[in-house]
Amino acid sequence: MRMRSTRLAIQASLLLLFAWTANGSEQQDVAATQPAGEGPSAVLFRNVRVFDGISGQLSAPTSVLVRGNVIASIAADAAPPAGAQTIDGAGRTLMPGLIDAHWHSMFAGLSVPELITADSGTINLVAGVESGRTLMRGFTTVRDVGGASFSLKQAIDRGRIPGPRIFPSGAMISVTSGHGDFRAMTDLPRALGAPASRHDVDGDSAIADSPDEVRIRVREQLMRGASQIKLTAGGGVSSPHSPLDAVTFSEAELRAAVEAATDWGTYVTVHAYTPTSVRRAIRAGVKCIEHASLMDEETAREMARTGTWLSTQPFPPEMADAFPRGSDEWEKAQEVFAGTDHTYQLAIKHKLKTAWGTDVLFSSQLATRQGAILASLTRWYTPAQALIMATSTNAELLRLSGKRTPYRGTLGVVKEGALADLLLVDGDPLTNIALITDPERNFKIIMKDGVIYKNTL
Repeated sequence: MRMRSTRLAIQASLLLLFAWTANGSEQQDVAATQPAGEGPSAVLFRNVRVFDGISGQLSAPTSVLVRGNVIASIAADAAPPAGAQTIDGAGRTLMPGLIDAHWHSMFAGLSVPELITADSGTINLVAGVESGRTLMRGFTTVRDVGGASFSLKQAIDRGRIPGPRIFPSGAMISVTSGHGDFRAMTDLPRALGAPASRHDVDGDSAIADSPDEVRIRVREQLMRGASQIKLTAGGGVSSPHSPLDAVTFSEAELRAAVEAATDWGTYVTVHAYTPTSVRRAIRAGVKCIEHASLMDEETAREMARTGTWLSTQPFPPEMADAFPRGSDEWEKAQEVFAGTDHTYQLAIKHKLKTAWGTDVLFSSQLATRQGAILASLTRWYTPAQALIMATSTNAELLRLSGKRTPYRGTLGVVKEGALADLLLVDGDPLTNIALITDPERNFKIIMKDGVIYKNTL
């Protein structure tokens, strides 16, 4: 334990060093905008038009006062208190920070071969840099649904490196041969209860092949600080041993996870594409389905009846380029991506509680398109509906964590008493959602937790 603690301390120090010394314009921007001290006790945004994350229209010009890390007041005639920093918005839009409900902090910046072979120090270093970039794209909160992001989250929360708030799931829990099992055949067999590979030891994934093992793995993530639990209930694209049609966890195993999470006041979300895997998870009490890209009408109807959340993604075709063209993984991606339109059509028809995320994996370049992936929702929704989904609706999903939430306060809205995660946008994103695809130019101010991380006015 002492050796592991020392290794984590060294990684945290390296994260800080890397964030400050990394080359490239985006890394330099992050370092240059990182807060150097406590800053003013209050910030007054004057002459701004507010998108509150709930209404589909902007307010009349008004002022928004931030005290500490909370929005204290919204009033046209607000006067700056003594010592406050005053920012003239010049009619620009003030809106909530964006929320990505399906993110992998540890896996966004490295390719599949690099992730499989890299040591944990390298993975943490790259994740630290990518987290700074994520914040600079206006994403002030992410729901991390797989990966050992606890040390990264701690470094961000303590102000050592810039990055978004993280709602961590910890290890992605899978079965032998399931989505998340990247072992080679030479790693077989394993003894029941033993770690399957170094990925289990590092905490990025966890293999569990019985209800008892599932309970252990769930409780391990809760002990580490998970705000929700992630299981893979069916086959996946990137994992080499899991066909898309495979149904992995039994209902008893899923129920064991749900019971353990419920005992801690939180919930289970599952990766599932097919009708069978989705419906089995619902029967076991799972509250949220990730993807559901191949679901049918009956499954959507069941999700609506039970109030199960759908957390799905408008996958861009280039996401498949993380794999060699023509490979099994690439072919599986084509099948999944072909179901995207049908999934959104069913979500709209049955009025499912729908959250938005990106699921960016294995590509730092693709991660730069995080805002563009959000904007692509306008294939099915208006710009206002898309932005509401990425702010207040995603925040509603985060509240399922209950007392396991890592952040006390209201997220995803601009209202009195809410946490001050704010973007000042040069224009009106409700009429021109393309503004969010170029955050470097159009996001003039990025504030998280009352601290200004970027100000180009």
